[in-house]
Amino acid sequence: MRIAIIGYGSLVWDLENLAPHVRGNWQLGAGPAMPVEFSRISPKRKNALVLVIDETLDHRCKTSVMESNRQKVEHAITDLAARERCPADMIGYLTTDGTFHHPMECAARWLEKSDYDAVLWTALPGNFTSELQKPFTHRNGREYLKSLSDLSIGEAWRYIEFAPEVTDTPFRRFLATDPFWQSLDYRETAL
Repeated sequence: MRIAIIGYGSLVWDLENLAPHVRGNWQLGAGPAMPVEFSRISPKRKNALVLVIDETLDHRCKTSVMESNRQKVEHAITDLAARERCPADMIGYLTTDGTFHHPMECAARWLEKSDYDAVLWTALPGNFTSELQKPFTHRNGREYLKSLSDLSIGEAWRYIEFAPEVTDTPFRRFLATDPFWQSLDYRETAL
């Protein structure tokens, strides 16, 4: 069985404990176009804004894929959940035999045209609105980033700037022209 793992954020540049369980390199931009945005506040990333799939969004971004070296979907799910530090039920998947969890039409269409038998992705929800009691907008996102401590804003900067270029979200484009964001540079700071 060939299992694809979809990546669009830090997974692409930091496999961590997933590294022993994949083969080959990331196929940048070869995954399904998905509605991703920096609309999750992540305790794992020092409260930085991180990418999640948000099906309420109109835009789609290219994603990347890498092959799991596992033969069973359950094992690949366990691997990805361990990397993402989330419960296994927060991993979405589809198989060509019709098994699914957190199904997405765009992933189903992509799988149908691919040489893979299954595809997995992280299905953590956005939490910006529930955490801050205000909707995720470009301005609200920027104001949130401005409120972070130096350590947290450094993590947020690295996460957003190191995300693959193909992860071209509206918020990322907004930040590319924002004077506050452009004044930051945390390249030399260790992760």
